[in-house]
Amino acid sequence: MAGHSHWAGIKHKKGKADQQRSKIFSKLSKEITVAAKLGNKDPGANPRLRSAIQAARSANMPKDNIKRAIDKSSINSESNFENLRYEGFGPEKVAVIVETLTDNKNRTASNIRTIFQKAGGSLGTQGSASHNFNQLGIIKIDKNEMIDEDIFELAIEAGADECKSNSNYHEIQCPMKDIYNVKKELEKKITNFISTEIEWIPLNRVKISSEKNEDLINFFETLEEEDDVQNIYSNAEFTK
Repeated sequence: MAGHSHWAGIKHKKGKADQQRSKIFSKLSKEITVAAKLGNKDPGANPRLRSAIQAARSANMPKDNIKRAIDKSSINSESNFENLRYEGFGPEKVAVIVETLTDNKNRTASNIRTIFQKAGGSLGTQGSASHNFNQLGIIKIDKNEMIDEDIFELAIEAGADECKSNSNYHEIQCPMKDIYNVKKELEKKITNFISTEIEWIPLNRVKISSEKNEDLINFFETLEEEDDVQNIYSNAEFTK
């Protein structure tokens, strides 16, 4: 999702800043509630909850919202959310993986299928698109936390496979099974994390011509606006 858009970081604001902020908070709140419900309410003893709270803070979610989301895990015990993954192909035949958190899988499946169809794409079966990706543990840290040389050394010492830096953040990659062990080591020196997630990284990218960018961006934005959608991954590479 979010805070970590997985489609080349391209987004059009289109005057929706407040609406987007509300959507992001809603998705982050849902993840906090589910993480607290499935594990310990103490973030120190629940890595998934701790990571969800850190992502919420990175998105400037108020403390009261975070507390309400944790409290909701006890109040809303009759609601059972499921993590479900949908795979398919969008405009220009790009491979797409959509991760959802839903309490009604029939509603979610129907809504996502409709979005794909309206964009000229199609949903497939499990495995139809994911074979185009590798799953890796991805930890993102604000660039201001540490300089490139130091973060690289820290990442390797923590057991990561790779560390990349761009103008906005450092991205640390590791096997998905090791993500919370690596994160625990990083937390000894770093307190502010943008996100900690298992992400789908494309093996090969499909270049999208500049005249086709808009159709694909609209498709991804429509998916992101769907309440049950948490994360979107694709192998699209946008050209300018």
